[in-house]
Amino acid sequence: MAPKLLFLCQTLPYPPDGGVWMRTFHVLRLLSEVFDVAALCFERGGIAQHASLYDPEESARVLGKYAHTEVFRLPQNHSRVRFAWDHLRSLATGRAYTHYLYDSDAFADRIEALLREESFDLVHVDSLDLVRYLPACQPLPIVCVHHNVESQLLARRSEVEGPYWLRRYFALQARLTERDEKRWVPAVACNVAVSEADAETLRRFGSDARVEVVPNAVDTEEFEPGESKREGVVYLGGTNWFPNLDALEYFCESMLPTLREHDPGFAAQWIGACSPEQQKQFREAHSVTLTGYVPDIRPLARDAFCNIVPLRAGGGTRLKILTSWALGKPVVSTSVGCEGLDARDGENILIRDDPAEFVEAILALKDDPELQDRIGGA
Repeated sequence: MAPKLLFLCQTLPYPPDGGVWMRTFHVLRLLSEVFDVAALCFERGGIAQHASLYDPEESARVLGKYAHTEVFRLPQNHSRVRFAWDHLRSLATGRAYTHYLYDSDAFADRIEALLREESFDLVHVDSLDLVRYLPACQPLPIVCVHHNVESQLLARRSEVEGPYWLRRYFALQARLTERDEKRWVPAVACNVAVSEADAETLRRFGSDARVEVVPNAVDTEEFEPGESKREGVVYLGGTNWFPNLDALEYFCESMLPTLREHDPGFAAQWIGACSPEQQKQFREAHSVTLTGYVPDIRPLARDAFCNIVPLRAGGGTRLKILTSWALGKPVVSTSVGCEGLDARDGENILIRDDPAEFVEAILALKDDPELQDRIGGA
């Protein structure tokens, strides 16, 4: 008889159409080969949910091949009042915002019932965002995945947000989240990081913390090089994640004007979920195309002469770069964008942190198909 695994997830990992969802879906698929899995998943939040880009019932049906899957409402998706209330509760209590974002009586009750009715051998928690449920899972061994070091991600966001009060708020959330990390990273049976850089950060939260690295990956049979028009640049990632939106604004304000001085028709596309308002805003202000959700990014990604990653915030490792590499596309990235990956400047990527140098790297690729082939081929 297979051992029993309770799989707790902060988002419904099907379809696997973005970084977290790609990783989590395939981890769940592989775990199901060893474990009898019961998966409790919150529905997706943000733009993906409100634009009705996926069907939770259909997602749960597909995931049913690998786990007994149940989907739970994310309270904020259904109440703007709850959104404001959760932030206020975080400020009033001095607890990280995620304690309240994922605060669901139904989710908690189901965990309690399953732990009472079933004999689980292990609990997999797909993000420390679900920290509110960790005490209920003890004394079972808990494996916690860290897609990013969340406190680091929040601290970086606090450095690039616009209004002063918002920067202060995210700096506070970084401190509150780090407090949770310091408590729980040493307490769980195993922490899973996506890169050695993240693992080293997590180990600093406790000398006796067990941290293992399971790198992000893409399917190189699904994503492989192909014919290309070599026109314009693309960025892979929806604007519902702040670092992606910040990268878009940073590119449009700090790099695109110079690119347009060299080439008035310079084309740039952001591929991923976004709102119609954002599509209109960036089309009219910058003549940049936000595609919105597309079921298959490969044709658009292949047709660019290079893929860009002008990230200033974020964490973990970027599947957008792994995807570009698998497609054989040259990449220009900031240091933040490619951290944790085997990125070697001038060999398999061009790494530039200064906006003017980022632009120079893009133009060097644009005018040199042989350089495109060398960097992309590496």
